[in-house]
Amino acid sequence: MGLKDFAVCSNGLIFKNRNKTKEVHRLEKKLKREQKKLSRKFKFLKKKGGTATRSNINKQKIKIQKIYARLTNIRTDYINKVISDLIKQKPSFITIEDLNIKGMMRNKHLSKAIANQKFYEFRNKLTYKCNKCKRYNIELRIADRFYPSSKVCHSCGNLKTDLKLSDRVYQCECCGYKEDRDFNASYNLRDTAKFKLA
Repeated sequence: MGLKDFAVCSNGLIFKNRNKTKEVHRLEKKLKREQKKLSRKFKFLKKKGGTATRSNINKQKIKIQKIYARLTNIRTDYINKVISDLIKQKPSFITIEDLNIKGMMRNKHLSKAIANQKFYEFRNKLTYKCNKCKRYNIELRIADRFYPSSKVCHSCGNLKTDLKLSDRVYQCECCGYKEDRDFNASYNLRDTAKFKLA
């Protein structure tokens, strides 16, 4: 799971980041405009006062709430579709990362993007589908939080400690193995023995 793509699977499936689509960008721009309008109405209320202005503020609040609801529905619907596509593959097990979302949210540059990805909701729904729905009978594995899936070479097992977030291609200095960073991590997660069952 990540920010560039929502999820990358070891079988070659890539689920794009829904928040980078034109529709979501358009709604977020519209949300900013409507929030600015609301802010101006509050400033006007402080200066002038009156019931007519309060009525307009309430109308503006409803507009903003509708945009928020639309964005939430788009993101939740996408999560449901991703889970459905994963389950349809009929795997014997699925391994996901135990992400420290609280720690990731401390990064002020990425916190909004991380919140919009809804990783916690994704994990909860996937856990329900795998464990509660007996007809699927899929084992959900949660990889150890400190397992460095992105930094380990899938070919020789070498640990690359100086790998940066901006390095999108993993290149091993020991064996010369070269692979997309996310695919390398997905292969490592698939083969890891450091996991617990959800």
